[in-house]
Amino acid sequence: MARVMKVFRTLRNHWKKSTFAVCVLSYGGYWLYGKHCDSVLRREACLVAREFGRQQIAPQERLRKATVILNPAACSGKANNLFEKNAAPILHLAGVEVTVVKTDYEGQAKKLMELMEQTDMLIVAGGDGTLQEVITGLLRRPDRDTFSNTPIGFIPLGSHNSLSPSLHLLSDNKVKDITSATLSILKGETVPLDVLQIKGEKEQPVFALMGLRWGAFRDVAATISKYWYLGPLKTNAAHWFSTLREWPLVQQVSVSYLAPSLRPPDLPPYKPPRPNLIYRIIRRLKNYWNPPDIEPPKVEEPEKWEEQQLLTTELFIQTHNKNPVKRRINDSMMICAEPDSFTVGEFISVGNKKHEDPTVFTKDSTKLEASACRLELPEGTGGFFNIDNEEYDATPVEVRLLPRKLRFFISAERREQLLSP
Repeated sequence: MARVMKVFRTLRNHWKKSTFAVCVLSYGGYWLYGKHCDSVLRREACLVAREFGRQQIAPQERLRKATVILNPAACSGKANNLFEKNAAPILHLAGVEVTVVKTDYEGQAKKLMELMEQTDMLIVAGGDGTLQEVITGLLRRPDRDTFSNTPIGFIPLGSHNSLSPSLHLLSDNKVKDITSATLSILKGETVPLDVLQIKGEKEQPVFALMGLRWGAFRDVAATISKYWYLGPLKTNAAHWFSTLREWPLVQQVSVSYLAPSLRPPDLPPYKPPRPNLIYRIIRRLKNYWNPPDIEPPKVEEPEKWEEQQLLTTELFIQTHNKNPVKRRINDSMMICAEPDSFTVGEFISVGNKKHEDPTVFTKDSTKLEASACRLELPEGTGGFFNIDNEEYDATPVEVRLLPRKLRFFISAERREQLLSP
């Protein structure tokens, strides 16, 4: 008992050192527990992947090939380490022949896609910028119709991963997100996604999966990181300071758009069986002696563009890829414009919500459904577009929807969650 009392007396007499030691030990224990949990997640994922690797294949079959486009600079330079620790072992244990191509500078993924050979699956390991470069390079190829049938997997390694919530169940654990995304690739379940083709007057088209954003809220969001020293108040401060510099923050834009087209039924690809030889010979002789009438070429009807002038705080042209499994009547994109009647308080309040989810719009916003649109900006308008969270100069553009152009791997759990009411 005396020894215990001596310990308590020592702790009381040196309470500063004791408090510091308790804080250090608590943080160290929490850090070690987190590392242990990450190791458990990796082990469980590797055990699942090993079952795929143990599946037998026929002698004439070959291993599945996967080309990985990895951006080592993503996630503040941690992407390469995250991929090697959490994703690469799963792919190797599953018996996938992996070719990893690392990018060295911004824009290189577009050039790499022009040189890429045919593969069984394409895996993008990075963030929004890497994914946007890959699909742009893929859809600029002359043989894009062939390559667009290649299923694409997305491993979220960037600071912004806008598409990831549409494909995977997300958590607060980075390791769990990466391993679950990699396992969904092995399971092979895919979903078609719409693509936006965005073409300026001079440059080659850029392609996007989520949308194009332009306006005051976008401009303020780009400056929030400058107020890091204000902690949780930095978002409010950025919006308030922007209103002090200029108010009202309203832009004028001319929007011309085409009505949406009806969505064809989702039918599985069907190849009819080839007729027998006798039937083919009879059909050829019949066509030779009695050739069928040649139908006159169909005259295409001119496109009916509708124009609307908008005064808006922000304009967002977005796809429906937020819920890609939902059945829809039309193939369309959404043109959403916020009203120009915000007060300063409303501007700050709405800006906070948009900082969390840019696709959220107020009840008074203008919403148009279209298959294509043209944006005409007033002369002298500066600023930037955000195309899948990547900055581009704001110029007049034409945006066209490419419905169900690419197929992405999706987890079965996320599909069921999106289908549930």
